[in-house]
Amino acid sequence: MITTLLKLLTRPTIPPRSPNQQATVDAASAGLTLFYFQTCPYCIKVRRVLRQLRLDLELRNISTSPANRLQLVQGGGKSMVPCLRIRRTDGSYEWLYESSAISQYLEHQFAGR
Repeated sequence: MITTLLKLLTRPTIPPRSPNQQATVDAASAGLTLFYFQTCPYCIKVRRVLRQLRLDLELRNISTSPANRLQLVQGGGKSMVPCLRIRRTDGSYEWLYESSAISQYLEHQFAGR
């Protein structure tokens, strides 16, 4: 627990992006959707990473929308959150569960941009 807290507090901030760089990041993240629950601590962790990386993803709260929950279960196979839906170039979707896996994916894809 302490290690996780220290990691979150000491995580480097992303340097400011130029408008063109931000537009590139926005385009690259357009195929991502985060299914979450407002008070879930693991979802909060992922949303914190979104803010740190300055990513504007589509967010779908499963607790306020039965349609969002149904889409999560039908697409990903379970109602567990957080879940990142990743649209592939061929139009298919990958459903990524677990806050640590989602955070690592986002940092790998966007921290250097």
